[in-house]
Amino acid sequence: MTSMNSLTFEELGSAAQRDRRKRILDATIALASKGGFDAVQMRAVAERADVALGTLYRYFPSKIHLLVSALAREFEQANINLDRKPVPGDTAADRVIYALSRNTRALQRDPNLTEALTRAFMFADASVANEIHAVGMHVTRMLMRAMHDQDAPSSEIEPTEEDIAVAKVIGDVWLASLVQWVTGRASAADVSRSIDVAVRLLLRD
Repeated sequence: MTSMNSLTFEELGSAAQRDRRKRILDATIALASKGGFDAVQMRAVAERADVALGTLYRYFPSKIHLLVSALAREFEQANINLDRKPVPGDTAADRVIYALSRNTRALQRDPNLTEALTRAFMFADASVANEIHAVGMHVTRMLMRAMHDQDAPSSEIEPTEEDIAVAKVIGDVWLASLVQWVTGRASAADVSRSIDVAVRLLLRD
């Protein structure tokens, strides 16, 4: 391999390539939901997605690239869902807590999948920088949508530098809390409390 980056949706030139990438990520999520991190083996993903193993490695150079890309897609879908209607809450803090709590509950309903995606995020090194960046961008977009409560989709919001800094800290706290939940060091209630404290400290009216 001459590149250690996954092929993004935008880099795929044909509908067949985009469909192949979707099948690969669908297979990854299905395997992770069934058996967690250890169940996601490259050969098993290739077989389930009906692609050659070599093709899979051209799209995703490693299991970590694959799982972090799946995490980015999950957050991308969460943004799409959030854009469908106004985010409830009278203040930015209320809306952000709503958005994060909604996504936290969704992740906790599928603990095997969350374990796999979160563990991959923990293990990711510099070679997975592009995929990590994609995850961060989707989380930031979600938080911007909640903070600004605009009718425009999150992709059209123009955040300030301060908005981005605040969103990054909140996102980091959220992801760290999910890691603690996955590793058994925090309960679901602990995650909710951590989110509530971080958001209300950073988004005081």
